[in-house]
Amino acid sequence: MRVIVTVVEKITSEAHIDIPDGLNQSVIKQHIVDRYNTGEMSTEMNIFQVDFESISARIVPEQPDAKSA
Repeated sequence: MRVIVTVVEKITSEAHIDIPDGLNQSVIKQHIVDRYNTGEMSTEMNIFQVDFESISARIVPEQPDAKSA
């Protein structure tokens, strides 16, 4: 019997980054988004929390072996 199991988790990561002083809120947001989009921040991300959301399983019918037919 073959079963496909799907686990859904919500992962919260955090990064501690340096941002130049004197920026307003919208510029800070854009700076963070730009660093994330370029992949520059992904190496600094650490998993902070993982929340289990759901698990499900689906039984997959076995296919007859073509050689034995």
